[in-house]
Amino acid sequence: MQLIEKQPSPRTFSTAAYNFAFLDEGSKREIRRKSLKAVAIPGYQVAFASREMPIGRGWGTGGLQLSLSLLGKQDVLKVIDQGNDDSVNAVSIRRLVEETSGITTTEQTAEATLIQSRHRIPEEKLLHHQILVLQVPQPEPLRKVEPREEMTRIRHAEMDYSAMWLTLYESIVKWGSITLGADYPVMVHDRYIMAPSPIPRWDTEKLHQSDHLTLFGAGREKKVYAIPPYTNVTPLQFEDYPFTVEAFKGKCCRHCLSTDTFLDEVADEEAGVAVYQCSDTAYCKEQQKRRG
Repeated sequence: MQLIEKQPSPRTFSTAAYNFAFLDEGSKREIRRKSLKAVAIPGYQVAFASREMPIGRGWGTGGLQLSLSLLGKQDVLKVIDQGNDDSVNAVSIRRLVEETSGITTTEQTAEATLIQSRHRIPEEKLLHHQILVLQVPQPEPLRKVEPREEMTRIRHAEMDYSAMWLTLYESIVKWGSITLGADYPVMVHDRYIMAPSPIPRWDTEKLHQSDHLTLFGAGREKKVYAIPPYTNVTPLQFEDYPFTVEAFKGKCCRHCLSTDTFLDEVADEEAGVAVYQCSDTAYCKEQQKRRG
C-alpha cells in the first residue's frame, strides 16, 4: 500500500487561538496598575514588567504593550509611524492587533479611540475621549548628561536639573541657539523633566493642556510615564532664548498645498529638486478631499 503524505493546511489566524489582544490578563493588570500610577504622577517614570512581544525590543514594544492592555472590544485603533499609516511598522502592528482581538482599525484620526504613534502626534486635534500612546526608545531625559541610572533617579528626586540647563546654555554659547531637535526636554506639571519621545519640536506644544491622555511606553527600558489631560507641559527655555518650532517659510505640501503642517523633505529624482509633503498622511488625504 502506497503511503500518501498529507500536506499541512495553510495557516489561518483566529482570535480564538489567542487571549484577547494577545497579552494574558495578568500582564494587562500589571501594565494598567503602572499606567494609573504614571497618570497620578505626571512625568514620573514608572518601572513595569515589560513582556516579550513578537517584535524586537526597541521597535515599539513599550507602546504596543500599553495599547494591548487598554484595548476593549468596542475600541477603534489607529497606528502611525512617523505620521504614516502605511509604513511597514504601522501595518505590522495593526495586523497583529486585528488578528488577536478582532477590533476595528482605522486611518481616520477622528474615528479612533486609541492612537498608537511613533515619533509624531497627529495634526488633527485629539479630543477628551481619545488616548494617545507614544513609543519611546530612551525615556530618561537626563541620559545626555548623566549615564548612571542611580544618579538620574537622585536628580529627579531632588529636582536637580542644573546639568540639563547647563547643556542648553553651552549650546547657546557655542552655536547661538539651542540646537536640540526631536525629543526636546519638557517640564511637566512644574515638577519633572520628561523626554516626550522623538517627536519633532513642532509637536511638543500639543502636549500642553491637551484634552486627551498621553501615555509613553519604553519596552526595552521597562518604563511607563504619562501626561494627563489639562496638564502644564513647558519646553525648557531661557527668557532671552525662547523655545521655537521648525520653520517651513515659503514651503507647502505638494499634495494638499498645506502651509501649517509639519512637512517632510523628499527628493524628486526626476526633477532633481527637493519637494515637501505632509508628514501626517491621513491629514493630508483629508485636506485633499476638502479641496476637491
